Amino acid sequence: MWSDSVKPTTADQTSPATAVLDNVVFTSLMGPHDRLAQRHGRAVRYPVDISGFAALPDRPQPQDWSDLARLVSNAEGVAVVEPNAEPPEGWIVLSRFTVVQMVGDGVDARPDAEAVRLGKDDVPAILDLVARAEPGPFAPRTIEMGTYLGFRQSGQLIAMAGQRFRPPGWTEISAVCTAQEFRGRGLAKRLVHALAYEIRQRGERPFLHVVPSNTKAIALYQTLGFRIRRTAEVLVTRPTGSPTVV
Repeated sequence: MWSDSVKPTTADQTSPATAVLDNVVFTSLMGPHDRLAQRHGRAVRYPVDISGFAALPDRPQPQDWSDLARLVSNAEGVAVVEPNAEPPEGWIVLSRFTVVQMVGDGVDARPDAEAVRLGKDDVPAILDLVARAEPGPFAPRTIEMGTYLGFRQSGQLIAMAGQRFRPPGWTEISAVCTAQEFRGRGLAKRLVHALAYEIRQRGERPFLHVVPSNTKAIALYQTLGFRIRRTAEVLVTRPTGSPTVV
């Protein structure tokens, strides 16, 4: 159940400026993340070592699901954000969950001189922090999706956040996390401000996703200037056999 302070709103869902957020993975892979896209027909996905997300066009047809099956092995599942249709016969839904989409028009964007830019050499430390702080899935090449910033203490990575999906005009802030023993120091807030600064410098707007059960995070993001735009369902699904050509 939603509390009164975190109820989703639908006021701007029909706005052209935010319409690209309705099918955020598809518009990212067809736009700024075109270089990362694996394609078959109208189906697109990220390489598995970058992200487990795939996407279909709005109101997908049977052929689109058939095309997606050619991009997904029977042994793995892919996450598809609200495809506006249940998978057809030949697919199995492994799980489904809801996310809250928040847009950050009111976020205070400012650089942080102590935040360090993370690169490929930092991936082992990033994966270690992700395993301990559990901000969500993170693959060995996720860092290629955008800028990732962090804080170190005595050489140890203690907090991080980065940029994930990039629909035209927008950039998602993701993987916001702090090691347990360093929480309560405002490190996550500082990283969000710094990432928002980089996003605004490109003339884009920040947004993010959070699970609805994480009410503390939602309340925190609201104090930082984010507002709830909508909720969306994510399906984790895979084909059950050989792709069917339609």
